[in-house]
Amino acid sequence: MYPSSTLCRTQEEFHRTRADTTTLANVRTIAESAAAAWGLEAVAAERREARGAKTRELAELLAAQKREAAGEAARDAGDTADREFGAG
Repeated sequence: MYPSSTLCRTQEEFHRTRADTTTLANVRTIAESAAAAWGLEAVAAERREARGAKTRELAELLAAQKREAAGEAARDAGDTADREFGAG
């Protein structure tokens, strides 16, 4: 399971704040590194989320097209059956 972009941005901000408010150089260095890592993960998460949204949109479009085609096929089959019944 991947972290969401919201979580990543929240963690990035937390570590940036920690780096800005600490007086210890080693804590600042680690917090800055952590913030940078969370920032990179946030970018990756945003890309994943955008791909997922695009995939869902495409899947919904294909499903709608399949429903429409199935409805047309059912109507066509019904029309044919009515004509055959009436002709006999």
